[in-house]
Amino acid sequence: MKPFEYVKPNTLAEAISALDAGGEDARALSGGTDLIVQMRAGRNVVGNVIDVKGVTETNVISHSKKDGLTIGSSVPCYRIYNDEGIKKTYAGLVDSVSIIGGTGIQGRASLGGNLCNAAPSGDGIQSLIILGAVANVEGPNGARQIATEDFCTAPGQNALNPGELLVSLSVPEPESNAGAHYLRFIPRNEMDIAVVGVGASVVLDAEKKSIVSARISLASVAPTPLFVEAAGDALKGTEIASDSVEKAAIFAQEAARPIDDMRGTADYRLHLVGVLTKRALKVAIERAENQ
Repeated sequence: MKPFEYVKPNTLAEAISALDAGGEDARALSGGTDLIVQMRAGRNVVGNVIDVKGVTETNVISHSKKDGLTIGSSVPCYRIYNDEGIKKTYAGLVDSVSIIGGTGIQGRASLGGNLCNAAPSGDGIQSLIILGAVANVEGPNGARQIATEDFCTAPGQNALNPGELLVSLSVPEPESNAGAHYLRFIPRNEMDIAVVGVGASVVLDAEKKSIVSARISLASVAPTPLFVEAAGDALKGTEIASDSVEKAAIFAQEAARPIDDMRGTADYRLHLVGVLTKRALKVAIERAENQ
């Protein structure tokens, strides 16, 4: 690991100022479970590390029916999946954060850091996308919001400008008769990277017989986490008992752009996209029916 400057700001203004001063050579440290590993391996050469874990705004968890869910960018995974209100209302999000690494990693890793790391396989990102979450960003030029499906721009790259900080994530309150689920396929039982991951969310009509809207997102099958709008559109207005889930799975497969690597071939991944899309939708629909 090469030498670097370490700064631990106490306020949001101090954090933004430090990031701005560091320019493209600065990185925010949230959990550090990705950044520190990458720095040790020489994959991410950083001159200025800005530890934002002490900033109040990055450690907030708040939930109300009016404002939805806000999760600070430094909130570790274990705080999310141990929150009874989140477990009840945002089961699809808990699906993701409860499988990021092992218990030790979950005590430090954050959902915000998972998004900023912008790995195509990022488990937390898929649930944010299917739940319609937005990233709350602040920088020297003010505040802005970025839809989570637009946040990751390339492997390991995101939409933040130099000097900007992901402060928190806002997840809207689910509509009535809504359900979501995330699942992945991995070679081992835990602490592995997804060969393929699929997140799905649905909203059912008042009679719970047809699908009003749906969102589907894929992991590990493109250079970035992949929001497949066409797959969700294929489900709109269709009855639950119809073949619409099969059609949605086909749209997901057509959108996927997998590669061959040590974890699986492109053909294998395409097959898994179809299987997991149908499974994710099945559980999402069941959760919506039982809401």
